[in-house]
Amino acid sequence: MRHCRLALGLLLLKLSGGVLAADAPPDVRRSGFDFMSPQTQAMQRDDAQNPGMLWVQEGALLWTQKTASSQQSCAGCHADAATSMRGVAARYPAFDSTAKRPLSLGQRINQCRQTKQGASPWAAESAELLGLESYVTHQSRGLPVVPDSDPRAAPFRERGRLLYQQRMGQLNLSCALCHDDHAGGRLGGSLIPQAHPTGYPVYRLEWQGLGSLQRRLRNCMTGMRAEPFAHGAPELVALELYLAQRAAGMPLETPGVRP
Repeated sequence: MRHCRLALGLLLLKLSGGVLAADAPPDVRRSGFDFMSPQTQAMQRDDAQNPGMLWVQEGALLWTQKTASSQQSCAGCHADAATSMRGVAARYPAFDSTAKRPLSLGQRINQCRQTKQGASPWAAESAELLGLESYVTHQSRGLPVVPDSDPRAAPFRERGRLLYQQRMGQLNLSCALCHDDHAGGRLGGSLIPQAHPTGYPVYRLEWQGLGSLQRRLRNCMTGMRAEPFAHGAPELVALELYLAQRAAGMPLETPGVRP
């Protein structure tokens, strides 16, 4: 049965006319933006047309909004985000000494809400969390991804690497099988990018909304017919940490636009 599921997964890749990554130089990394249609690329380039900018604008309002409990705002501690947040998102996920594990940027925002503002954390994929996360990340647009160099993050990054290569689900596929071995090909009619997380939070036309990298990872797991990890699960953060390592040096694009 295992071999049948593997054969089915590979057959789907072959029928889609995919081009193996081995056909291209192994050191060439390309953003998902490069795989998009000219129309989608144009939408991302133009801030007036990029729908993800609506969330960035909402995040700008939240940045200065005081919480009812503490009357404290993000701006109260960090002042102008264009200066204080420049380069911050490029370093996430990052190891947190208090939590004793890496945190995604969204988790760090919620940690601040609880410990500094005395407010309840925002729900995963909520408009508020996505808005503030996209606003903070937007301040680093154009800057290179700089993976966390804290040695305490190393075992978590290794866990992410193993998860990236692990076959899972009824189709017995892995992240690496699609995004390393078949990047540039198609799976079920969808183009397969190289899985560099440079545009997140990203606006996807199929979602008609903005979504986090964790939402996309969970979507991929569902597509492999695997049980997705819960939002905020250590496994998802480990995957994010490893993906940041793969994308080291590539410029951030947030908010990206994808089909």
